[in-house]
This record gives sequence, structure tokens and C-alpha cells, in this order.
Amino acid sequence: MTDLKDAIDKMSVVPLYYQLKEHLKKQIETGRYQVDDLIPSERELSELFEINRMTVRQAINELVQEGLLQRQRGVGTFVSKRKIEQPLTKLSNFTSDMVNRGMQPGARFLSMEVIPATGSVAQRLQIPEGESVIEMVRIRTGDGEPMALEKSYLVHKWAEPIVGLNMEDKSLYGTLEEKCGLKLTRAQQTIEITYVTPSEAHYLEVNGGDAVMLIERVTYGENKPTPVEYVKSLYRGDRYKFSIEMNI
Repeated sequence: MTDLKDAIDKMSVVPLYYQLKEHLKKQIETGRYQVDDLIPSERELSELFEINRMTVRQAINELVQEGLLQRQRGVGTFVSKRKIEQPLTKLSNFTSDMVNRGMQPGARFLSMEVIPATGSVAQRLQIPEGESVIEMVRIRTGDGEPMALEKSYLVHKWAEPIVGLNMEDKSLYGTLEEKCGLKLTRAQQTIEITYVTPSEAHYLEVNGGDAVMLIERVTYGENKPTPVEYVKSLYRGDRYKFSIEMNI
């Protein structure tokens, strides 16, 4: 492994932590370290490159923040699975996002029932409190792996034909267009960080208390003056990221 030691130039003006970070990133990108591989410990990297452990830790911390590495307490640091990137510049659905990235989209169907809208749901859907809505809960998957826990509320009078359908591995938006004649055209969406409860963690196959992205979206249909759908989703922070392109 002497060739690896040569990757760090101590005479360079480039900070040592950044050199190590870029070296490890290259090792991941070229396949020397593959998904789920255990990388050398901080102590081993410190000895190999003859740099202090704080420098090593800074490099690893940044790779963890970028989603290339993940730590497992008491075990070590592993190469992460790549995050799924979803652009925020247009309305898209989960199924299309997965297909566009060469992954098999899926949905584990948990429940569907008609319930009276609570105050918060009614407010977002712009309907009277207590009006009937369809509540559907699913786990969204990519290549069989849980990506998000999704709870959708649909205005019952517009989406009634889907009641009773098995939505296992089906696109909700595609089904709404096919069965209800509802073409969804625009949405308002917010994103914030939250932490999963033990029951939510079970469905997402993460640890209780892990940070996730809370996505709330209100979706409008073509020729519909008020919202058709309000959806609240918990996306795994270790498997998903969102991007936006802005003009200056």
C-alpha cells in the first residue's frame, strides 16, 4: 500500500485533510472501495499517511456529510449506497424518479381508508373540516429497499374510484389519471429535517431517532381550483437528496 502513501503531498498548499478526502473519494469512484466495504480506521489511515488523526477525522466527516461514507458505532466506517437525487424544478413522481435512475420503483401498500379530514388536512386541501378524504399509507421502495414512508390524503369526491384498489407497486399519479381522470399539474412543496419514531424507523429500516427529510406537498389537478392531494413523506436522509437549478 506504499502507492497510497504517495497520494498525500505534504509540501502542497492544498490542505492535507482535503487531499485525503479526494483520495478516498477517488478510491470509491473507481471501485477500489465498493458499497458496504469497510474502509481503514482513523488510526490505520493516520499511520499509513503519517498524518494526525484529527486531519483524518475531518476528511472522513466531510465524506460522511456528502453521503459517500456512513459510520456504524462500534463497527467502523463503510462506503454508502449512492443517494437518489431528485430535482425540484418540476413536478415529478417517485415512480418516474426511480425509472430515470435505472432503479425498479415499488410501493408496499400498508393501508387505505376513507376518514373525516382533520383540521390540518382540511386546511391544506381547502375543504371543510370533517369532509371525507382518502388516507393511503405506503412505503416507497427503490430496487426493493425502503426510500420513503408516504401518507397521502386525497379529496374523496374526486378520487373515489381508487377506493378499494390494491396500490401495491402502482403509481398513484398514474392511477389517478387512469381511473379518475385527474391529471396532476403543479404542486407546492416544503422540506425540513425531522427525526423518526421507533415505528417509523421500523418501516424505513433505519434506527429510531435517525434524521430524515420531511416532505410535505400540496398537489393541484388540471382544471381543479383547489388541491387534490396533500402528502406527507419521510425520506431517508442517507439515500435521498434534492437539487435545484437557479438562474442568476
